[in-house]
Amino acid sequence: MSKPELLCIGHRGAMMHASENTLASIHKALLLGALCIEIDVCSVDGHLVVFHDERLERTTDGKGYLKDQTFEYLRSLDAGDGQCIPTLEEVLLAIDSRAGLNIELKGSGAAAPVVRLIAELVAGGYDKQTILISSFNHRELSEIKHLDNEIKLGALIRGLPVDDTRFAKDLGAFSVHPSLDFVDQQFVDDAHSRGLKVFVYTVNHPEDIERMYQLGADGVFTGFPERVVEHYVQRDNASRWCV
Repeated sequence: MSKPELLCIGHRGAMMHASENTLASIHKALLLGALCIEIDVCSVDGHLVVFHDERLERTTDGKGYLKDQTFEYLRSLDAGDGQCIPTLEEVLLAIDSRAGLNIELKGSGAAAPVVRLIAELVAGGYDKQTILISSFNHRELSEIKHLDNEIKLGALIRGLPVDDTRFAKDLGAFSVHPSLDFVDQQFVDDAHSRGLKVFVYTVNHPEDIERMYQLGADGVFTGFPERVVEHYVQRDNASRWCV
């Protein structure tokens, strides 16, 4: 019996196996078979750094708010297992179009520099189709669309709007990213009726992974890529978000 299809997206790399949002976590996700990876990106001190939280304490040996630090200080920190906080450019070069990359924009002010960096790498041969940019800040997504309407957008949401996924369609999004805590059949069906892909976060338990498949989700963000890859087919062209 053939396996069903469900796209595996490594959440912050493979964060249940290696320190999140580090190059080690990304390499681990690839090793475990994830053809797509999600990371978090912030604009700090003129640099695009890969980091999730507003503060440093949870994942590094540093202290304070991320936005208040110098790039030099951030690079001096241990982000887990001797890893440093990487830059977006380092992540893109490490992946080198071999996997799909979901860049989640945190806060504000990252849209324009991210688009500039992507344009520079695309000019050198990077495959733009492997890149998907998402955010809870839909103003940032609107700016991305204005700057480069060829970049795929993923609209993040926590909750269920009255009009389901209309907001994502209005943004010109490629996909909508609901929380596991809220997604239901009506939301998935509405997204598909509008031509949107549905990628659900964060789905770690096998029974939840199966439930998302039964709802018809196109993919899941998970800290355990092996739990998805073992039981669900990953298409050869998944790195270009073709599901």
